[in-house]
Amino acid sequence: MELLILFLSFIAFILFLLHALDLHHKRRMPPGPWGLPVIGNLLDLGPKPHESLAKLSKKYGPFMTIRLGSITSVVASTPDAAREILQRNDESCSGRLVPDAVTALETHDAAVLWISPNDEWRTIRKALNTFLTHQHKLDTLRELRQNVVEGMLDFLRESGKKNKVIDIGNLAFAVALNQMSNTCISQNVTSYESDDIGGFKTAVKTLMEVDGKFNIADIFPILKPLDPQNIRRQAKAAYDWFDKVTEGFISERLKHRNTGLSKFGDMLDSLLDYCQDNEEFNLRHIKTLLVDLFLAGTETSSNTTEWAMTELLLNPEMFSRVREEVSTIVGKDGIIQEAKLLDLPYLHAVIKETMRLHLSVPLLVPHKTESDVKLGKYNVPKNTQILVNAWAIARDPNYWEDPLKFMPERFIGNELDYKGQNFEFIPFGSGRRMCPGIPLAHRVVSLMVASFVYHFDWKLPHAREEMDMNDIFGLTLLRATPLLATPIPFK
Repeated sequence: MELLILFLSFIAFILFLLHALDLHHKRRMPPGPWGLPVIGNLLDLGPKPHESLAKLSKKYGPFMTIRLGSITSVVASTPDAAREILQRNDESCSGRLVPDAVTALETHDAAVLWISPNDEWRTIRKALNTFLTHQHKLDTLRELRQNVVEGMLDFLRESGKKNKVIDIGNLAFAVALNQMSNTCISQNVTSYESDDIGGFKTAVKTLMEVDGKFNIADIFPILKPLDPQNIRRQAKAAYDWFDKVTEGFISERLKHRNTGLSKFGDMLDSLLDYCQDNEEFNLRHIKTLLVDLFLAGTETSSNTTEWAMTELLLNPEMFSRVREEVSTIVGKDGIIQEAKLLDLPYLHAVIKETMRLHLSVPLLVPHKTESDVKLGKYNVPKNTQILVNAWAIARDPNYWEDPLKFMPERFIGNELDYKGQNFEFIPFGSGRRMCPGIPLAHRVVSLMVASFVYHFDWKLPHAREEMDMNDIFGLTLLRATPLLATPIPFK
């Protein structure tokens, strides 16, 4: 009897495989590695999925199908494949699959990163473009960002006198966090002397960690109620903290406005004005936007800054060249002129090359097909997850000479940029789902790197040759070991 059951199970399994093969053929999905029953290609990914998928794409092509549990994904690994998704079929590929951890945010259905590109999404994007990333608004709030940097410089000068070793990544994170908080609510929310003030660092770091973890509940939705890895519960605690804090900011600001006192003129004031003039935009959207901005505007900027400083400390001649260039736009008061930073070609070549070689988000936030769509010669059905391996694209030897070498000069004298039109270089994505915060991130990272380089020499605790250049995969691609160095005041 047991042999009969075993035999029938084997036959059923074979029939299942034949049916899957027939369905795959009919749909003309892209080729891909055969997976195991139930788990699919899960074991093929390993601890660094962006690298594993890049290797698999060399065998299966620019479009590749992988299956993770119940989720079927198409992976794009070349500039032409990315263009097919993000430009030629932008509308059809603009959906999102919302991770289980994100659903812990009660208002995730109002988050610009996760909702479908509908009228509500367009209203939120309009508010962002008008009140955060428009050049006039960025210029208006420039002094707030500069004040944050001046506070950082004071901290570093004092640390240098004490011969104190600085965790450059943590410091950059605190600066980016305070620059974002000053842009939004005109105040600092953390301190450079302490690990955390007010809980902001803890909340942001927690959400970056849990949102970037592999979550078995995402590939086997039947497990979502169980939350087997405790990921949603951890996310909920951090999101609830953010919800309470942002609600407090909004409540205090409304009280301030009701007293007739002058406005702060920051982003929160602008959003509240917008809320009064637009019935489709309300306090719920403002609260969710504040959470999104604190999350998206800190980790990636600080990560890029840390990697840029890593490369500059490894390459003293590049460090000196950045310092010399920055010195040309420093005012008589010794302050780096943010507006003039935008015209420094070598500094921005260094930052671009950092974003190419050390992508903060190696796999762009996954897209989802909103309808059946033809990608190249393949037919991809509705509700298929789409992964764009920006890391593989940025290291493609067909587009990049000596792609594993840090060479800022490759960005000098050409129009190659990260604004979504050059598909061999898409650290912020492209199309309608492109990151809206590029102009602000550009200024934040440029000002931090320029300040670190111009005002200080840096003493490493070890020889340059001993620098650990390994990274860790997560929601962002972090250095495996922190960048530690002692600041020595230069100017």
